[in-house]
Amino acid sequence: MNYLLHPLILVTFFPLLGSLALLFIKPEKKNTIRWVALITSLLTFIFSLLMLAQFNANNPNIQMEIDNPWINVAGWNINFHIGVDGLSILLILLTTLLTPISILSTWTAIDKRVKDFMIFFLLLETGMIGVFIALDLFLFYVFWEFTLVPMYLLIGIWGGPRRIYAAIKFFLYTMAGSILMLLAILWLGIRQGTFSVPELIASGANIPVYIQIWLFLAFAAAFAIKVPMWPLHSWLPDAHVQAPTAGSVILAGVMLKMGTYGFLRFNIPMFPNAAIKLAPWMALFAVIGILYGAAVSYAQKDVKKLVAYSSVSHLGFVMLGLFALNPQGIQGGILQMVNHGLSTGALFLLVGMIYERRHTRDMDAFGGLWKAMPVYGALTLIVTLSSMGLPGLNGFVGEFTILLGSFGSKAIGSPWFAGFAAIGVILAAVYLLFMFQKLFLGPLDKEENKILKDLNAREIITMVPLLILIFWIGLYPKPFFALMAPAVDKLVAALQTAATIAMH
Repeated sequence: MNYLLHPLILVTFFPLLGSLALLFIKPEKKNTIRWVALITSLLTFIFSLLMLAQFNANNPNIQMEIDNPWINVAGWNINFHIGVDGLSILLILLTTLLTPISILSTWTAIDKRVKDFMIFFLLLETGMIGVFIALDLFLFYVFWEFTLVPMYLLIGIWGGPRRIYAAIKFFLYTMAGSILMLLAILWLGIRQGTFSVPELIASGANIPVYIQIWLFLAFAAAFAIKVPMWPLHSWLPDAHVQAPTAGSVILAGVMLKMGTYGFLRFNIPMFPNAAIKLAPWMALFAVIGILYGAAVSYAQKDVKKLVAYSSVSHLGFVMLGLFALNPQGIQGGILQMVNHGLSTGALFLLVGMIYERRHTRDMDAFGGLWKAMPVYGALTLIVTLSSMGLPGLNGFVGEFTILLGSFGSKAIGSPWFAGFAAIGVILAAVYLLFMFQKLFLGPLDKEENKILKDLNAREIITMVPLLILIFWIGLYPKPFFALMAPAVDKLVAALQTAATIAMH
């Protein structure tokens, strides 16, 4: 088989080709550079749709698999092992959709070192997709660490006034967690004789429970920081507020999902008994995160910081769903990962648009914007309601399914978790409507706001795909659930088997 035309190879490494092509364009030709980057990312999105066309939604197993010998050291075999299943396909599509949207949003916002920016951005896309398709722990770790570098540079070079501080904090936090994960990967590789994730999942239930718990915690350290779960979230507001708009969209839209995906792909299936034992604790931290993120969001003066803290709250829902360890909870969790990417990505884009016009994100500097920018106001209202979980929009479907799963979850063991999480839905309405009211309603009394221009065609085009998906998932989520259902059912069945064996 010709691997170069393999759908997964195309989706993963085409952005890399685009970044190599950019090396040969003179830095002065900014528009050429922007177009090459945009077309590369659009082609990558088309390749991901071709991958989707070849994907059989009824098959719960890994599909389009490549498993080739890659590194052989002293009898160790590390394979280039990639594939896609119902747990990862939506996240790959989300990544390839948000990248061109983010690039389009930088057209006028990024004017210095455009060439470097686009090269790093395309490299970041390759790294993120690599994380979602890797089925060898060593390969996964390479992609996982690789994403750190472009993101660090995007924040550190094109960020706000405290960008260096934010970039270093982001890097150190993530590295600290990854070191523990690396130790666990080495232990697994040496003890089990393989780094292949499907093989490790097959033998996972045989590891004694107390060792499973240690391994689970080592992996969880890396993933919980990335999510970010409370109390490991403090790098996130700094990174978001300092990052350029496109960086924030990708950070919230995709990179935080690498953490939740890590729990779903590695922690839960590889250490099933530990996952069942620790589920109530994970649920507890998730619920604290939901309520804490919502409370802190309400106190923010900076719009971008408010949206950043809302991510802590929303991803608490995802974690609660995943650790319900039942089909409803896990499916709701996966859908909510996608929803959060769409809604929060859209919110960051909208914040970026107003920041480009006014160069401030302080809520007190605005008011009555609806009169000056009606299109902008209408789009923001839709996205705000979607982030809030209004029925008929995407957020509701995910949150409802998660609450349904966690309410009846045997693993968590108490409906109270779902009850407290439901308070988070109400609090989300409080801080999001408060933000909307501060920006758009009331008198248009500040001179500098009266002269603001409404959104231009490029900005509207940036928002349209996200708005279509917000309504589509809200009104007809069936195709999204259909993609993941068989893989999720298979995962839950494996958990139940592990639990039965552990009891005997």
